[in-house]
Amino acid sequence: MTGKTTRDLTASGAPASPTPDQRSLHEAEAAIPLVQVLGIDGRLLPGLELGLDHERLLLLYRAMVRVRVVDDRMLMLQRQGRIGFYGQATGQEASVIGSAAALERVDWVVPALREGGVATYRGYPLVRMIAQLAARDEEVSRGRQMPCHYTWREGNYVSMSSVIATQIPHATGIARAAQLLGHEVVVLCYLGDGATSESDFHCGLNFAAVWKAPVVFFCQNNQWAISVPFAKQTATRTIAIKARAYGIPGVRVDGNDVVAVFQETKKAVEHARAGRGPVLIEAVTYRRKGHSSSDDPTRYRSPEEVSSWEEKDPIERVKQFLVRENRWSKEPQERLEEEIHREISEAIRAVESQRDPSPESLMTDVFAARTPQQSEQLESLLGSIRSRATVGSSTKDGTRHG
Repeated sequence: MTGKTTRDLTASGAPASPTPDQRSLHEAEAAIPLVQVLGIDGRLLPGLELGLDHERLLLLYRAMVRVRVVDDRMLMLQRQGRIGFYGQATGQEASVIGSAAALERVDWVVPALREGGVATYRGYPLVRMIAQLAARDEEVSRGRQMPCHYTWREGNYVSMSSVIATQIPHATGIARAAQLLGHEVVVLCYLGDGATSESDFHCGLNFAAVWKAPVVFFCQNNQWAISVPFAKQTATRTIAIKARAYGIPGVRVDGNDVVAVFQETKKAVEHARAGRGPVLIEAVTYRRKGHSSSDDPTRYRSPEEVSSWEEKDPIERVKQFLVRENRWSKEPQERLEEEIHREISEAIRAVESQRDPSPESLMTDVFAARTPQQSEQLESLLGSIRSRATVGSSTKDGTRHG
């Protein structure tokens, strides 16, 4: 055995007297257990195997720590006004890294919001990541995309969309194209629990199931869709149960257990690559910080709720296991964090030495040749910029303009 099932991590919120239909649904959901390998205390659950060697687990652990340190530093940059926006993955590192590790290099990633760690795990340069957040001219989007909307062609990593769930049909389309071309490629599509309430969820899963497209839908159920709790998103207790409507497998995994996430995602990827169709994975986890740097989660959830999930910290869970196995200690932890901070600081310095995009760049990469309308709009913009510069210069000279 490589995984163990357990009861829900969260209260179900079921009505006191369920109807016969509700009882039938709850029985079906109970048949989709939550898969765990490492307990909350970091111990291997009885009768189970780790399923990967200690060196691989150390690699995953280092990647998880890196995600958290990068997130903390990027939030600091946002608070200092050096980038405009950031969405942290604190509390969800096991879901991010465990799923990323299950992919092959040829596979494609279609992210939602908190999957920047997937890109960096696959080799996305940190300098390029920070340049995207800071809207620098040397980054491919050149400031024309919102922060956190990374795109990395070399790593088969598609830019996210701020519109909820639109990436799901796109992922199905990419998988279908690979299927028609005969490429042995799997698409990993990330989504949040809120995305399952959108029509794109039905569209994407339905077509993927009919075509047996090689796509894995990985839902990070972090309990909150901005300020909407999971209990108000759906009448079902789980997201995994929704897979049955499309005739595909539905899996629930402890999203704070990186080993279980890796194992179950690996199985799903192999299932899809073998031509057996899509899989829906529900990773039960928790978003410990705000929805983004613009959000104040204290307005809609209690400190007690957050504290209860802090006890299930995904990084601490792996760390405790490694310490018990004499594979980790305080000294390498300090060296790792120092190394990551140094890498980030060097990347920030490199990015902040880069230039801002020119106004003309707004009109490039749109059409093969600039249209008359674009030229007119650009001239208007440049005229406005020149006017403001003239006013600013005159003000510095002490000249007042009435």
